[in-house]
Amino acid sequence: MKVVILAGGFGTRISEESAFKPKPMIEIGGQPILWHIMKEYSYYGYNDFIICAGYLQAYIKKWFADYFLCNSDVTFDFRDGKNEMTVHANHCEPWKVSVIDTGLHTMTGGRIKRIQPYVGNEPFLMTYGDGVCDVNIQDLVAFHQSHGKIATLTAVILEQQKGVLDIGGDNAVKSFREKNLSDGAPINAGYMVLNPEIFDYLEGDKTVFERDPLERLASEGQLMSYMHRGFWQCMDNRREMEMLEKLLAAGKAPWKKWD
Repeated sequence: MKVVILAGGFGTRISEESAFKPKPMIEIGGQPILWHIMKEYSYYGYNDFIICAGYLQAYIKKWFADYFLCNSDVTFDFRDGKNEMTVHANHCEPWKVSVIDTGLHTMTGGRIKRIQPYVGNEPFLMTYGDGVCDVNIQDLVAFHQSHGKIATLTAVILEQQKGVLDIGGDNAVKSFREKNLSDGAPINAGYMVLNPEIFDYLEGDKTVFERDPLERLASEGQLMSYMHRGFWQCMDNRREMEMLEKLLAAGKAPWKKWD
């Protein structure tokens, strides 16, 4: 099963970093967040990736082009006018990575539509290139296969950001308490499993996947949610980037299951 990762947006909410590189290439712990997401899937045995690139797509291609060299022990021999390179050992993952230019201004649904020839007529995994999660991918896939619907998304509870107020009809605050997880609402965290019929719901570059396609799937009873009560975190701003960095530095990154 192939893994499709959306990595083509402008990342305007973290523009101090994304002005120079695509948002999925912003590093946490010395590696792009895209690499962390791929390592998550690889941990569960999914190693065939399709990267939907767009903004600064050449940056992603160059990074992968250099990845083997930068993760290998090599000897360069220039003696006697030669230009030879000997690879002694490499430390790369067993990945197949297709980086596809899906357009600069293409919307999320349009990007998925553009990679249809690379996916073929089979179910595939799909997520966003700016969030990490410790969801069990094998359990997610098994759940998707069990219900027979077109699409499954991973749902997480979004914690409230402020204290909770109980306000009466006279606008008086009756009680106040700090937020807790039960105050939140489920949101789409990505980490989806999609059947190939999904492409019939995508019309072109202007299709926003999270609007008409998902709304139509829901109305037709073809969209299921896999509730995940573990860790999930997107990286929309520098504060969230620094939080992920701290978790990695402290050895407490829940998504990091690999050695």
